Amino acid sequence: MTHPFLDHLTATLAGIEADGLTKRERLITSPQSGRVTIAGREVINLCANNYLGLADHPALIEAAGQAMADHGFGLASVRFICGTQDLHRALEERLARFLGMEDAILFAACFDANGGLFEPLLGPEDAVVSDSLNHASIIDGIRLSKARRLRYENRDLDGLETALTEARAGGARHILIATDGVFSMDGTLAPLPGIRALADRFGALVMVDDCHATGFLGPKGEGTPVHLGTRADILTGTLGKALGGALGGYVAGPQPVIDLLRQRARPYLFSNALPPAITAAGLAALDLVEAGHDLRARLFDNAAHWRAGLTAAGFDLIPGEHPIIPVMLGDARLSQQMAARLFEKGVHVAGFFYPVVPHGTARIRTQMSAALTRDDLDTALQAFAEAGRETGVLA
Repeated sequence: MTHPFLDHLTATLAGIEADGLTKRERLITSPQSGRVTIAGREVINLCANNYLGLADHPALIEAAGQAMADHGFGLASVRFICGTQDLHRALEERLARFLGMEDAILFAACFDANGGLFEPLLGPEDAVVSDSLNHASIIDGIRLSKARRLRYENRDLDGLETALTEARAGGARHILIATDGVFSMDGTLAPLPGIRALADRFGALVMVDDCHATGFLGPKGEGTPVHLGTRADILTGTLGKALGGALGGYVAGPQPVIDLLRQRARPYLFSNALPPAITAAGLAALDLVEAGHDLRARLFDNAAHWRAGLTAAGFDLIPGEHPIIPVMLGDARLSQQMAARLFEKGVHVAGFFYPVVPHGTARIRTQMSAALTRDDLDTALQAFAEAGRETGVLA
């Protein structure tokens, strides 16, 4: 088939390729873990959100299998039409208790949770103030609402105060501050104590997307607010990272918030209910997380060892404490060349570049997992040093 529209798309794709920005997916033929099999080779995996190593945990696999035997494969409809299984409410209630919230509501993904959050809660009389580096799902969700939108530069409390002042001066009825708990491309944490203080001063609410924190930040993995000694009014998060690595998202918060989302959040009302295997595995994951002090300790030991090794080798890193440790390269082509060279050496990583990160800030985002051994890390550090010299990243 030929058509001017398809010709336009083909030309766009050619431009992406010419700019060195084409994203290519590697075919994995093994479970997600510290090592995976790609193209018949076992490689060290440094680019998964599998923070606690639960993606192939036997307890989750067993729980999922038993749930399919007891509850079937799927519900074939949305919850307000076909009904809600006991596993859905059990997981929502368990998430709410774990996070210290009144209730929670499940979505197909956290992208849907963020996409469905703002429009039902905020009207044109309201304002939402958003960090400039918030996840795309928050940005899209805010766009779907009729609330006035204000933005402040990443983690800039002075900028937040200015935006809040502007929102109040503009007569906003309600103000919601929206921020990632952890900014996923940088591995940096939002200054939540300062955000909370400003919110209380201006009578605003605080919403935190805690996808890259739930399960391993905080004394029992409760997330960024607890880790930083403060609180959020609304939390969104995912089952697709530390809590098992499959799919599913949630919003947790005050009862009226959850009740209204259940009535009006479009991604909830018009998406199939999560399958029994996912909900049961989510419950099993929370069991492991709540008793997972050893997994959290191993994760942060790995992160400290990895960060120290990269620093000693001479790589440019973003300072931080999080298991996301980006290696800054600047150039998109160089990030792809480095990733390809590392794959040849048995290390699975991905180059990140525009539009995932701003122009000129291309990087390889490495991510630690409790599933990685010290031998895995030392082998990967040697590969990074060799690939860095071969590509000219290191002198």
